[in-house]
Amino acid sequence: MPEAVRPVRVVHLGLGAFSRSHQAWYTDRAPDAAEWGIAAFTGRSAALAETLRAQGCAYTLVTQHPAGPTFERIGSLSAVHAAAEEDAWLDYLARPEVSVVTITVTEVGYHAGPAGAPARLVAGLAARRAAGAGPISLVPCDNLPDNGSVLRSAVLSLADPGLTGWIEDHVAFVTSMVDRITPATTDADRALVLEATGFDDHAPVVTEPYSEWVLSGAFPAGRPDWDATFVDDVAPYERRKLWLLNGAHSLLAYAGLARGHETVEQAIADPVLRGWVEEWWDEASRRLPQDPADTRAYRSALLERFTNPAIRHLLAQIALDGPQKIPARILPSLRAERAEGRVPTGSTRVLAAWVLHVAGDDPVEDVVDRVIAQVAPDLSGDRELRREVVRLAGTIEA
Repeated sequence: MPEAVRPVRVVHLGLGAFSRSHQAWYTDRAPDAAEWGIAAFTGRSAALAETLRAQGCAYTLVTQHPAGPTFERIGSLSAVHAAAEEDAWLDYLARPEVSVVTITVTEVGYHAGPAGAPARLVAGLAARRAAGAGPISLVPCDNLPDNGSVLRSAVLSLADPGLTGWIEDHVAFVTSMVDRITPATTDADRALVLEATGFDDHAPVVTEPYSEWVLSGAFPAGRPDWDATFVDDVAPYERRKLWLLNGAHSLLAYAGLARGHETVEQAIADPVLRGWVEEWWDEASRRLPQDPADTRAYRSALLERFTNPAIRHLLAQIALDGPQKIPARILPSLRAERAEGRVPTGSTRVLAAWVLHVAGDDPVEDVVDRVIAQVAPDLSGDRELRREVVRLAGTIEA
């Protein structure tokens, strides 16, 4: 018998592979999962919505352990819609039983333009106010520091004065930190699911065993009983993840591609790159508030994740959207080091690798000023830093 459709009480904006390996998975495995269905809206393409609807919104999560894969059928999606289905979006947000909106639109989706997530949320919140539907929590799940405050500022900047007051009284902006490596699904993955489960799944998701979700904020209308970490301050967890995991990913992506590698596992097996990652980690770790022993354990866990032979995490995928990613991942440490009079090799090398990547076939000297100014105008006149970026860029290619 097919599983009963769960009542929609969560709406998700930006459905993709990551949200299905993370938020949807956490909701599916919650003890009260039967009470919490998700209505999900895709980010750009309608294709995923059509594919999932054709298979009852269920899909397979393939967890790639070093010893072999496991397969879970995820049933937390009760409805899936294309991004353009605005009437459905407004209808869900106006329902009093909808308590939570989770959001994965990548760092670039938080701009205040008419096509950004904040504008869609403002429209939905206006519909909710008009319906008298009561309080709701918004949970951004993208790699932005203090993402709850970022979303709050963007939403309030677009709301009219009357709606602003209602939002202040009825909307909780929850800050969250998420972590689970989710590589792009391949035809081989789809064939593996069919062979192992008998389910001809056209939208499976592949992920790693590790997952983390840390949240800080209120849920005045309730939430699923997620097996997540709830804290007063997400910032220490955020910085550790952004700097050590995401920062290392940026280094491996830009330097790894330049050295002829395709995946994280290949790149971290390169002893030169492994040394550069450790160098960056040494620099960044000095500015983390966690106990040094906890940081060392976290670094060891990252190496296990990076070296998992079953996870094919493409460097080209990680390398996208550098201008949005570099500022949060690398620049805090670089700025702090420069303020103390040092040109740090670790963070400067990551910046140099990105400059080299952007330069392509052009000389680094021709693009370095423009590229640095794009992400760090305050550092664009730093001649000592510029010289070191150019020098390190020349050492990266194999």
